[in-house]
Amino acid sequence: MGTVSTGNAEHYRWGQGCDGWHLLAGDDLSVIEERMPPGAAEVRHRHARSRQFFYALEGTLTLELEGEVHQLQQGQGLHVPAGAAHQARNDGRADARFLVVSAPRSHGDRIAAPREAEA
Repeated sequence: MGTVSTGNAEHYRWGQGCDGWHLLAGDDLSVIEERMPPGAAEVRHRHARSRQFFYALEGTLTLELEGEVHQLQQGQGLHVPAGAAHQARNDGRADARFLVVSAPRSHGDRIAAPREAEA
């Protein structure tokens, strides 16, 4: 095993011009670095089994968790328990770069979670 970075990790594009890099892609643990441009957002959702930890590397990441809005600044993180509805978005003027650590991996474990008013 060698070192891993965004330069040599598996890259993928998602959402509204967002990037992701699989820094660790195990079934029991996943570590992804993501870049989200200003104005981008993911779909509000939950995970049946996976719990996640979001950690801001650059910019400001807005993370709505069960209706409560958190502004994660560089060096701040937030735990998202399994089953908790959440949505990451970038309300700022600069790219947001952040880590998403999931245990077990969250791919294939996503359930749409519209807001009560949207349902």
